[in-house]
Amino acid sequence: MPKNLKLIAAADPTPSAVDAKPRKGSVEERMYHEIYDAIMEHRLPPRTKLTEHSLCEIYATARHTVRKVLARLAADGMVDLEPNRGAFIASPSTDEAHDMFELRQMLERAVLEKIAAMPDVRSVIAPVRQMVAHERQAFLGNERPRWIRLSAEFHTALAQLSGNALLVTMMRRLVSRTTLMIASVEAPGNNACSFDEHEAILDALEQGNAALAQSRMAHHLGACADRVQPDEPGHFDLRSVLGRDA
Repeated sequence: MPKNLKLIAAADPTPSAVDAKPRKGSVEERMYHEIYDAIMEHRLPPRTKLTEHSLCEIYATARHTVRKVLARLAADGMVDLEPNRGAFIASPSTDEAHDMFELRQMLERAVLEKIAAMPDVRSVIAPVRQMVAHERQAFLGNERPRWIRLSAEFHTALAQLSGNALLVTMMRRLVSRTTLMIASVEAPGNNACSFDEHEAILDALEQGNAALAQSRMAHHLGACADRVQPDEPGHFDLRSVLGRDA
């Protein structure tokens, strides 16, 4: 298997977009993935407080395990750790959102240029095209949470094809934080981060046309940025959202 295909096939610290079944393994892994999914699916909105005491009770685990999970989520850009206040679901400011989308435009432009120049690009992007097929399937099956997650992971999957681990880490954080700011109330059929636009980008790559792929991505990201709306702080009972499979 070519190196670039191995990158997508390999185990990834982010949740699997295709497999929505409950995850097995350590309490730490289950807690991390359940919180990550709840954030990406807008079940835990920005500024929701993640109290260590509550998480210890929900997952029947020690405080040091909870702190490890919160640190991982903070590294992903999903959680903000505030001194003397605790952990909160990230809520980027409007200025930060502008800067993040501007950076994404530059990084994703470079990613597309590199992919378009690869030999046998059709085989290289085949796993990503399959991901978009799952995205379409989730939409048609009215699986909104899974559809949201797949829409975001499309961009990280393209970054993985670049073979640059640091770029993948940066993109994962940027995609996670910008996804938090996209209005969760928008109807799926009108969503700018859609499988149709993703397909169009892949079609341009398959033709080896970097300029066309970049133009389509720029339009796509611009539309996503235009949909950013501020969220009101959420007040949730964490137990009602997390730890259902404990």
